[in-house]
Amino acid sequence: MAMLTIQSGASLAKQLFPLIGPTGTTGLRIGFSALMLWLVFRPWRHLPVGRNWRAVFIYGVCLGGMNLLFYLAIARIPLGIGVALEFTGPLAVALFSSRKRSDLLWVALTIAGIVLLLPDMRSVDALDPVGVALALGAGACWAGYILFGQRAGSLASGGVTVALGMAVAASFLLPLGLFSAGQSLLSWQVIPLAIGVAALSSAIPYSLEMVALKKLPAQTFSVLMSLEPAIAALAGFLFLAELLSLTQWLAILLVISASLGSTLSSKSAAAS
Repeated sequence: MAMLTIQSGASLAKQLFPLIGPTGTTGLRIGFSALMLWLVFRPWRHLPVGRNWRAVFIYGVCLGGMNLLFYLAIARIPLGIGVALEFTGPLAVALFSSRKRSDLLWVALTIAGIVLLLPDMRSVDALDPVGVALALGAGACWAGYILFGQRAGSLASGGVTVALGMAVAASFLLPLGLFSAGQSLLSWQVIPLAIGVAALSSAIPYSLEMVALKKLPAQTFSVLMSLEPAIAALAGFLFLAELLSLTQWLAILLVISASLGSTLSSKSAAAS
């Protein structure tokens, strides 16, 4: 559910880029998301104390950095490629938290699927290197989001944790958005779309992901999230009439196989 809503929000966000740019879009998205989550979960009633703030703060910084770097990346490179490159973060978490040989197999299948989704960098249509670097940076932030999200999520309910993290992210992304887009950020042409992006791309999916993080091992969560490039490719086919090659369909099959294998392996280990 989280991945489906994120892809819907991404299609709306792309419409905002020509109006307020990726930085302005990120600022509005996170700002409205924080407001929605604070109204729903009222986190002021369960504020962390002492050193517990550190995990929440780092979680929020990773969350904000992940969103900003990803939007800056897809302004330079295609959405599907940006999603695939960003997945280096969750894959790293899955690889380093692996304890069984079968886990390494699922990670290897996921890597193979993502590699098949990437274009030939030697061609005349090679990717923008800055966009590639930004997407990889977003992946690093995603890894931090997973690891510190688990730590922060153990301190309070999932909704409260996401609301606090979103507020941390908004504290530095909103000023950046205002600096980048100026008064255009508050135009009535932009606000309705921004609210839709905030709900679909942040408020709803991050709340769902926090619930998942509290119930799943980091490795299983990371590999399951690898379904997102496949969902993005299918959404492009259904809504944007983007045809896929046989190689791309094979990549999707590899990613789905890895996700299912990780889930089944985790269940069998828990049963034993």
